[in-house]
Amino acid sequence: MLIADQKKPFDDPNYIYELKFDGIRCLAYLESDKVDLRNKRNKEITSLFPELNEIYLQVNSRCILDGEIVVIKNNKPDFFEVQKRTIMTNPFKIKLQADRLPAAFVAYDIIFLDNELLIDKGLEERKTLINKTVHENERIAISKVFENNGIVLFNLTKAQGLEGVVAKRKGSKYFFGKESKDWIKFKVLEDQDYVVCGYIQKPNNMTSIVIGQYNNKKELIYKGHVTLGSSLRILNQHEYKVINYSPFSDPVHTGNENAVWLEPELVCIVEYMPSNKEGLRQPVFKGIRTDKTANECIEK
Repeated sequence: MLIADQKKPFDDPNYIYELKFDGIRCLAYLESDKVDLRNKRNKEITSLFPELNEIYLQVNSRCILDGEIVVIKNNKPDFFEVQKRTIMTNPFKIKLQADRLPAAFVAYDIIFLDNELLIDKGLEERKTLINKTVHENERIAISKVFENNGIVLFNLTKAQGLEGVVAKRKGSKYFFGKESKDWIKFKVLEDQDYVVCGYIQKPNNMTSIVIGQYNNKKELIYKGHVTLGSSLRILNQHEYKVINYSPFSDPVHTGNENAVWLEPELVCIVEYMPSNKEGLRQPVFKGIRTDKTANECIEK
């Protein structure tokens, strides 16, 4: 189930509120003797997080949990650290990283329990069941629920430099793979997914990437630049193909004369300050996504 709406913080007795975790969305299939972790694209990622291999011991029965894999660094979830795991392949290096900065699974919904699919049960009933089923430890936690004070909770997350809040309508059902307006996010910073279309190495040794999104005609539209950093290290951790032409439907854009164009296949997350003006205000490159295809990056 996906979030369909983003709004300004509000208080409403018809909603509950939870922290929005800066991690990787994941379904955890917990059997009596094993764990199977799947990302949004149903890719198995269990081997990337060996420290989570025994969280099945923390549940009463076979179940499927919806939640987030997070890595805590400097007392807050760090998206870059958890995303870095998704591109690692060497088991020894994965183990070293797991020992250095172990991940945890934060469960906020339960959609299957004791051979029963729970998606038609109301949100509060599912919350009751998850609390009866999961026994927390340092590797698995249950997302805490707050009543009424959505604005206060949002302001606290903002003060602590956290990602935001999710409001969930009481009594709402769970819809597989669908965007639902029953879940609403309050973001400290807005973000969107963009196609990586090229990069530009600047005289000050900094590198920026050229980004785009598809419109409803399936044309790739230029959306600007975002600073990547002082090297191509992050980009080089992924496979990409250099091409000799602009991939945009309208290829004429000032400032891109020195761009190295790429096959539009990689997807990145960009955070920015909310603004009524055209373009991105203070955009920040947040990372490469491996659970989304370029064709899914549609302009809003």
